[in-house]
Amino acid sequence: MKTTFRTVAAAALLAGTAFTPALAQSAPGYVDPSHYDILNGPTGYEAGNILVHLSVIGVLPEDVSSHVNVHNGPTLSGYNVHASDGISPELDASYFITKNLSLQLIAATSRHTLSINNGGVAQTLGSAWVLPPTLTAQWHFPQIGIIRPYIGAGITVAFFYGISPKNGDALGLRTAVGPAADIGFDIPLSGNWTANVDVKQMFLPVSARINHGAVRANDGLDPTVVGFGVGYKF
Repeated sequence: MKTTFRTVAAAALLAGTAFTPALAQSAPGYVDPSHYDILNGPTGYEAGNILVHLSVIGVLPEDVSSHVNVHNGPTLSGYNVHASDGISPELDASYFITKNLSLQLIAATSRHTLSINNGGVAQTLGSAWVLPPTLTAQWHFPQIGIIRPYIGAGITVAFFYGISPKNGDALGLRTAVGPAADIGFDIPLSGNWTANVDVKQMFLPVSARINHGAVRANDGLDPTVVGFGVGYKF
């Protein structure tokens, strides 16, 4: 599933640029790439604009550098932590400080199953919902063809709730905080409507306590978040 989402995301990012010439005659707000001005060209936005997106996102945990240890004991060799992929709706809003610079806040929540793996054998710990509000500063480049590209960086705070341990074992998850990076583009449709493709990479170290800390697990959750949606500019 992770490979599928990333392949689709990469294809969409490339196709958005590749198909620009073919859509030139009919696309609203088309900007001829031969006259592209990366410093002063129009971005499609102005200071004071608010851009809202409603998207469907895939949340793909990377599970980087995970390890498990018994309390006050050594790390258990061969054990690692795994979090399942998730899909959910996402709502975000961006406020434009200038035509290039905006601040974006996202709201989404997804459910994931947590497990400990040892030699290919998985033991399910339970499931949890995560709410990761993310604030990013985004730089919007001038529109090229039909594409309004942007990049961003910010911070994510991930709250865990609705934790459902399996087999009655106590399971606790600590709130995680980490940086986030962002890349994507909008395509103007009709009026103030746009289509959006967005990819975020969050870096979130997560700590879990099993049986009141008798066993501790740490995981670089680091989810890649891929979104496809529609936007409206106010």
